[in-house]
Amino acid sequence: MTLNNAMEGGAQQSSLWEPPEQDGGPGERDGGEGLPEVKRSQPLFIHGSSRQPPQEEPRASSLPSIPNPFPELCSPSNSPILSSPALGQGPPREGTSHVVKVFGEDGACRSLEASAGTTARQLCETLVRRTRALHDHSWALVELHQHLALERCLEDHESVVEVQSSWAPGADSRFVFRKNFAKYELFKSNAQSLFPEVMVSSCLEANKSMAHSELIQNFLNSGSCPEVQGFLQLREAGRKVWKRFHFSLRRSGLYYSTKGTSKDPRHLQYFADLTESNIYYVTQGKKLYGTPTEFGFCIKPHKVRSGVKGLKLLCSEDEQSRSCWMAAFRLFKYGMQLYRNYQQAQARLSPPPWIGPTPLRSVSDNALVAMDFSGCTGRVIENPNEVLTAALEEAQAWRKKTTHRYSLPTACHSSPLSAAIHRTQPWFHGRISREDTQQLIGRQGLVDGVFLVRESQRNPKGFVLSLCHLQRIKHYLILPSEEEGRLYFTMDDGQTRFADLIQLVEFHQINRGILPCKLRHYCTCVAL
Repeated sequence: MTLNNAMEGGAQQSSLWEPPEQDGGPGERDGGEGLPEVKRSQPLFIHGSSRQPPQEEPRASSLPSIPNPFPELCSPSNSPILSSPALGQGPPREGTSHVVKVFGEDGACRSLEASAGTTARQLCETLVRRTRALHDHSWALVELHQHLALERCLEDHESVVEVQSSWAPGADSRFVFRKNFAKYELFKSNAQSLFPEVMVSSCLEANKSMAHSELIQNFLNSGSCPEVQGFLQLREAGRKVWKRFHFSLRRSGLYYSTKGTSKDPRHLQYFADLTESNIYYVTQGKKLYGTPTEFGFCIKPHKVRSGVKGLKLLCSEDEQSRSCWMAAFRLFKYGMQLYRNYQQAQARLSPPPWIGPTPLRSVSDNALVAMDFSGCTGRVIENPNEVLTAALEEAQAWRKKTTHRYSLPTACHSSPLSAAIHRTQPWFHGRISREDTQQLIGRQGLVDGVFLVRESQRNPKGFVLSLCHLQRIKHYLILPSEEEGRLYFTMDDGQTRFADLIQLVEFHQINRGILPCKLRHYCTCVAL
């Protein structure tokens, strides 16, 4: 059989196989002569080029490829397919960009591109610049789990992408950009208001009240052993029954006693770990979990990604005790890192070095003394820092009022502009209900001096000043009054009258007046 005959037989061959030569010479096989045996080869796949095909990156078998809904945010070198770490399928990879969605309090959403190392403070500063909001350290990024009614404020050093990667795919979780005035209040407030003496063991052992700085230093010092203790309501696992136990929070974790207030090791039961958990506020505790009071909080381990199973639900008697537990949990978990975050936030607000020191006063000015008439009787202000702060605030307030007065008509009757100029202020929230007001102030921090002004629902011509004091929200009615053809606003039956709401707010930012405290922080909502 020749090669031509084989091709004429219709079998197209791509290659030939020749047997190796035997010792007897070519063509000899088994002692005889004959033609070599021809075998047909199997067809081979031939690549168009000599290069190897690029290997595709392995994808998670449990997660299909999802097109990126925001391809314009991806750089040309990145794939328009969302990577699995951004959807909760593992830790984020370094050097890759991730899409982070941030919501405002009005429900609007903005998508940002963030690297794996982007912190919550960096993302907040970006949003402050884009929304042109007033920059201060009270802006925060809140982690919200709507299906669980849980929320917590991210610390400034936390990685946003890492927190997002811990969410379960498809879970109703989001980031919310809003104010949180209570974020660093534990470094500024009075020790007795945030840490009651009956709840801190170091105060009980010393049998005396400790200074605020000494108490905070005791928490931050890793060599000390402070302890927060008190009664909490605990929901038993798998049941809707709440029982009251005595809890103790230490550096090693959270414990509860099975026998009254005993701290004997035989009676203490380990309840939760601090390093492997996060603490959350419970926003709708009575509706979802049947909490005995409205002051519930939850310890959520990192391994619990979705569902109620594994959540450690607790409930305190009042807001003060809940704030104490939450603040102590943060201090024990983050320690000095939390205080460094506060120092860095304060440093960002300090004046630049090119601004010189305050000029010295003249001899005639030194002969005068600063007075404070906010109380029933006047007092001399002896602290130089307080004098300077009061002078700057008063000068700024009068500068604004002078500008407003010259810009308004000089007619005797009030103009529509003066009656509606307050609507342009960030502290005015229009016609919102009393319940929405309390929820808004509660979300932005129950700190003394947090306030807003709204329209009254009962009095069509009146307004309401809602103010937080001692972690409680109080409402003060502002009524208009007319005298000699001019319109005034008052909160004390005409004893103190103001030309408009701006003058009323600016006055109470410097003087307490009839209020329990000065107006310090106004609630505001920015549009993303």
